[in-house]
Amino acid sequence: MMENGISLYPGLDNTLAENLQLIEDAAACGIRRIFTSLHIPETDADVLKKELAIILAAAREREMEIISDISPRTLEMLDMQEFSLTAFKELGIGTLRLDYGYETSQIAELSHNELGIRLQLNASTITEQILAELQAAGTDFSHIDALHNFYPRKGTGLSEKALCRKNALLKAAGIKVGAFVPSHGRQRGPLFEGLPTLEAHRLWQTDRAARHLAALGIDSVFLSDSLPLPEEMQAVGSLRADEVVVEAKLWTDDAVQRKLLQHHFTAREDEARDAIRAQESRGLLRGTIAPENNKERRRGAITLDNQDYLRYMGELQIVKKSQPADKRVNVAGQIAECELFMLKYITPGRKFSFKLLD
Repeated sequence: MMENGISLYPGLDNTLAENLQLIEDAAACGIRRIFTSLHIPETDADVLKKELAIILAAAREREMEIISDISPRTLEMLDMQEFSLTAFKELGIGTLRLDYGYETSQIAELSHNELGIRLQLNASTITEQILAELQAAGTDFSHIDALHNFYPRKGTGLSEKALCRKNALLKAAGIKVGAFVPSHGRQRGPLFEGLPTLEAHRLWQTDRAARHLAALGIDSVFLSDSLPLPEEMQAVGSLRADEVVVEAKLWTDDAVQRKLLQHHFTAREDEARDAIRAQESRGLLRGTIAPENNKERRRGAITLDNQDYLRYMGELQIVKKSQPADKRVNVAGQIAECELFMLKYITPGRKFSFKLLD
């Protein structure tokens, strides 16, 4: 499973009781990370200082990792006289995201701390030069990961191309990367227009945006808004690493076919021109597939070869190029029109599965 998270903003939109309940609900969904920002200008600093220790203690009780976005302004907000890893450790913060104001030499030094505090880079602003400087300074990358920004203002989020370019730089250095998806629950102020990493995700269903990030190879997905819906936390908590999950409508009531479609598959290495072929499906078949729904196979059709295809019975395909009806091939389901774009991520050797709807 992926190490996914929620976001908490003491001193902003939620009451203390709401934040404590959010921690409990997220933990129940299998979410094990919490992102919090300790330098947002709109934060009520008095409320932050009053509630932060309580919130962090509740997270520690559930063994959740706390990631705090910090800048030099954080010291002022927390009444710290100077930057101190020990002070952050005593608060229960396990990872510091160094947003701005920190030199590469300082990051390199901090990466060798003996307190077990991990560091997090800003994935959205990373460059080849910064990585080269960190490497030259002797940074211990085993104690570092990266997290993209989120973007409150419409039109300022990243493109998919930009995100993938930054991810490639980081992953080449062995650094895991996280990103944010917005919620359709209580959105965070002051703009209340969602907090996506990718601009395309701003109005998307949260589940689809999260699955898209997983398909792009993101290692951790964070719900960015103040109070996500229960179903959004369940979706993020159940994401699987490096797997493409696509929403599909089932077109069969046959128990044998339905059970087969619930498995996780691997796209064959010998990529077909007209379809994505599952590597394991024939071996996973238990029972006999009788002919049904032998209709035209349009793009996105999920097909299963029936008993008339002899030893190919159980062959699962996702159609990339429309094909005529064949009495030996059942159309067992159809990828949702709005998710056909996800098929391009199911490349040879890639894991995939279906979010099945009746």
